[in-house]
Amino acid sequence: MSELALKALSRVIDPELRQPITELGMVGDLKVEGDSIHAQIKLTIVGCPAAQSIERDVRNALEAHFKNVELDMTTMTNEERDALKLKLRGNKPIRHNPFVQPGNLTRVIFVGSGKGGVGKSTLTANLAVALAAQGQKVGLIDADIFGYSIPGLLSITTGPTKVDELMLPPIAHDVRVISIGFFVSDNKPVAWRGPMLHRAVEQFLTDVYWGDLDFLLVDLPPGTGDVAISLGQLLPDAKSIVVTTPQHTAANVAERSGAIGLQTGQEILGVIENMSYLPTNGGKEFIFGEGGGQAVADRLTEISGKKVELLGQLPLSSNLRSEADLGIPIVISNPSDPAASEIIRIAKVLATNPRGLAGKSLPLNVS
Repeated sequence: MSELALKALSRVIDPELRQPITELGMVGDLKVEGDSIHAQIKLTIVGCPAAQSIERDVRNALEAHFKNVELDMTTMTNEERDALKLKLRGNKPIRHNPFVQPGNLTRVIFVGSGKGGVGKSTLTANLAVALAAQGQKVGLIDADIFGYSIPGLLSITTGPTKVDELMLPPIAHDVRVISIGFFVSDNKPVAWRGPMLHRAVEQFLTDVYWGDLDFLLVDLPPGTGDVAISLGQLLPDAKSIVVTTPQHTAANVAERSGAIGLQTGQEILGVIENMSYLPTNGGKEFIFGEGGGQAVADRLTEISGKKVELLGQLPLSSNLRSEADLGIPIVISNPSDPAASEIIRIAKVLATNPRGLAGKSLPLNVS
């Protein structure tokens, strides 16, 4: 009967690690007597925030097969926790950057803009959620240290769980998220200079358990400062998306965002034009002018020597603004909204683009 219990418990998924508890070493002794079972469940840390949900799911799984279920909710020993951390890191050393390891196939995408106020963070949050809704495994780094906004845009109110030196990021809409906003209180400003900024973004990569991701989106701060340069060095295989608005003055500034990526080695994936037009009855009103996004794409094509596409044009949307204020991704709450539909379409384009394998070492054995 213990085999039946293990099979039932294999369907219980840790909400933070997104793996079966049977594979994480969280199932201890199982004592079965007739239609009764006593099960020991080992949480990762004392005060584990997922304790109640894990206990509920374990109980439900076992009660489907046993009349009497008794649970002993305990905590892993230091040795058991060390074994778990080693497993999660894939036997890699503490504080390593998984996205530069040989064979890593995560597509890293920087989302940047030349200046603030163009809707970059709202777009990034919705793009991450849209990719996750399409079955992709997605992580999101809020690298806008001074102007962090991703936690609010996704209604995340709890920070990461710390398993010793390893951080388990909160998950919203199936997207793993890390932000400096989780480590400051009362909306306090962050007053850091270059070295501290570099260390912060480096820790987002090395100290966070990301798991096996298909996509890692990085919401860059506007402009071309220290954070963008540091991330370019830490994630040399990343590609960048430049967000702009239709005005040609804004486009000129956005061009610099793409150009700095070229200097640190990032290929430009494309340009997205936000606030492109206001939908009217059967037509479009170009409140902020036209052509800024295409102008940026054309100029970056000229600078890079490679074709840079205009990936999409998002219309003005009061729903997008109001849902963002409420912390609700519009691609989930109102996917038929014209702006949401365009974000979902762009996400599909990104997901269907072939993953570049040039220079990657693949785990193939030739006999």
